[in-house]
Amino acid sequence: MVGPNESPGEEISAGGVVTRPGPEGRLILIAEQRDWNTGALNLRLPKGHLEPGESLEEAAVREVAEEVGVEARILHALTPVRYAFWHEAERRRVPKVVHYFAMAWVAGDARPLDGEMLRTFWRSAEETERSLSFESERLVVREARALLG
Repeated sequence: MVGPNESPGEEISAGGVVTRPGPEGRLILIAEQRDWNTGALNLRLPKGHLEPGESLEEAAVREVAEEVGVEARILHALTPVRYAFWHEAERRRVPKVVHYFAMAWVAGDARPLDGEMLRTFWRSAEETERSLSFESERLVVREARALLG
């Protein structure tokens, strides 16, 4: 289903900026993933595709649980991220929108569960911003930090 802010043919994903309190401030959960298209190792936020009939919020909560093994609850919607990537196998450019949510950790030990992520890390907000592989995700983290204080 194409929502009011999506274009036909645009790939839609949802994910989360999962936070928990730490001894010196808020910690953010990130994961290491090997890019299926390029083979590069990336540090990134958990996210993934919507299942049929699933809302953006449901997809974000499910993807966080599947990819990094934690239960989290949504606090705020964040600004959607738009980009395009080259799909090597299909030899085409794919437009994509990712709907991120600021989320609070509820339960679970952070660990890769679905084979997509290699390792997980709880990092300070500052370290997260420095270490994420993609500028778009760094901006999402910055927005979440501003909303959550």
